[in-house]
Amino acid sequence: MISKTRPNTSTTKDAATVLVDTDVLIWCMRGNDKARRALNRLKTYAVSSVTVMELIQGARSRRELKAIKAFLAQPQIVHHVMDVPVTVKALSFLESFALSHGMMMADALVAATARCADLCVFTGNAGDYRFIPGLKIRRFTL
Repeated sequence: MISKTRPNTSTTKDAATVLVDTDVLIWCMRGNDKARRALNRLKTYAVSSVTVMELIQGARSRRELKAIKAFLAQPQIVHHVMDVPVTVKALSFLESFALSHGMMMADALVAATARCADLCVFTGNAGDYRFIPGLKIRRFTL
């Protein structure tokens, strides 16, 4: 478990406005300079619990798992946990978009976290979210 997980603990002054999608974090951790610079430009940024789980699930060794946990423990990262409103919103997104747009559970949870916390999703996979009304998206390109 990530020991520094803290739901919504930033102050208004330094509150995160961007929820970083899993793909951008993976690019950064793999050493992609553009992803690293993009994240460094953000004073603070948020990640969702499902993103943390996806990163941990993708670890290929104990060493990689340790590196993921260290990366996620950085003080500029605000962790957003899945709560009842996020779960309800994610279910609504799945009911609305799983059949018509192929929406996956993890994407529904990321989108719901962003909508419930009024955050912009920073992603290289904008197509996974473009059909969600009112969701703010910031595109990352390599």
